[in-house]
Amino acid sequence: MNNEVKAPPNTIPSIVRNIGPGLILAGSIVGSGELIATTKTGAEAHFDFLWLIILGCIVKVFAQIELGRYVITHNKTSLSALNSLPGPRLKLATKGGKIEANWILLFWSVMLLTILAQQGGIAGGVGQAMAITFPLSEEGSQRNQLVTEKVSLTLQLSEAEKSGNLNQANLVRQKLESFPDLPESKDDVFWAIILATLTIALLLNGKFSFIEKFCIFLVSSFTLITIINLIALQTHDAWAVRTEDLIAGLSFSFPSVSADKNPIITALATFGIIGVGASELLVYPYWCMEKGYARFTGSREPGDQWLVRAKGWLRVMRWDAWGAMFVYTFCTIAFYLLGASVLGRTGLVPAGSEMIQTLSSMYAPVFGEWARSIFLLGAIAVLFSTFFVALAGQGRMAIDALMVSGIIQKNEKNRSMGLKITAAIFPILSVSCYAFFPKPVVLILISGTMQALMLPLIGFAVLYFRYRESDARLGHSVIWDFFLWLSFLSFLAIGCYQAYAQILS
Repeated sequence: MNNEVKAPPNTIPSIVRNIGPGLILAGSIVGSGELIATTKTGAEAHFDFLWLIILGCIVKVFAQIELGRYVITHNKTSLSALNSLPGPRLKLATKGGKIEANWILLFWSVMLLTILAQQGGIAGGVGQAMAITFPLSEEGSQRNQLVTEKVSLTLQLSEAEKSGNLNQANLVRQKLESFPDLPESKDDVFWAIILATLTIALLLNGKFSFIEKFCIFLVSSFTLITIINLIALQTHDAWAVRTEDLIAGLSFSFPSVSADKNPIITALATFGIIGVGASELLVYPYWCMEKGYARFTGSREPGDQWLVRAKGWLRVMRWDAWGAMFVYTFCTIAFYLLGASVLGRTGLVPAGSEMIQTLSSMYAPVFGEWARSIFLLGAIAVLFSTFFVALAGQGRMAIDALMVSGIIQKNEKNRSMGLKITAAIFPILSVSCYAFFPKPVVLILISGTMQALMLPLIGFAVLYFRYRESDARLGHSVIWDFFLWLSFLSFLAIGCYQAYAQILS
């Protein structure tokens, strides 16, 4: 380890050149949390939960940085750190030794299954986008045409009602009421299988630098298009985000709940995955370690040399985390406002096999007929980025969990072989979830619920590391501790409410 130590950068340009893990994280965030879950929340809750969306993006970064601080200075992975926490443990004696996993590691194992289902929803989203762009069957072409017409009629109905054109509104409403049933098509599943095959090839050969550049390009492109769309939307009176909408969204209000729609449950599940969700909180230190922050810092030593290196590379990590936070926060706000202003006002809610075409309607008021093409290209890019990056991260965590618990011996050979195995298995498992349950939004929100339940456990771990395991020489301010506690209390409130809503109610 000490042979790999490296002096930290001390200028802003050199610090910027050493960031990257946060941008990889952003690549895995935009596709599921922002594009799908956030817009659905906007469609159901309208502008009322803007405050919750902003809170969900900002409050988690403090836990993210504190966990990163611990693993970098202790040269431990996230799961190795979590498995060292006190509490109940599962212990099994084997011929080769023993298997030992604590309570939080076991909960993560269950969460992993829902994350794979979530990635199935992501793969299904890409499959839908590809099936619209390149239909593989006649039934697929017919379905695409009918869904496009249905979404277009819904937008026309909303515009006619807002303009007071009752005759036009009645005509459009009649067309919607007599709309034919959609033909069945498996084009999206076939495209999802093709996506999984491509992902396997990339995961088997992908390096950190490739993943980093891949994510930067895809995420930045679609984020720019989305923000431009939101700004341009302000020139349309029917769809513009008004000042009173923003005031309502920041007033800490709650939307109304009906028998067939509960936007609060949707929003809290979304809270679990927007910004850095529980999964991203845990995978972020792995990318930091692959970037080299822990190696460059070196083993802990009593002297000043280690302290200087530690403070320097932790500064780089903080720049990386905060920079990524600003990217995905603005992106999340943009998607939420689009969902509230277009989908919420029309009554369109992304769901099932119509999800992608419904989401594309957010771009129609600005880009018109070009909306679908623009959105489809962007959706394919960010959803594929999310699928690829998320599975790359989860593969690393899964192998680490096996080594940390003692199921397999901890060495580089097993790690390398394990990554190849997960690269082949995880995409197949994810796509299988979508093939048997083709409802991407539901799959994503199920994972969001589990991650919301995981958040208070991570919050507890972060506080434990802060007060019981941190190096006093690195320093902690009262203000920083305040925000750490705010993160934990937010996680606890969300997790408790989700447990009540999903398990007890």
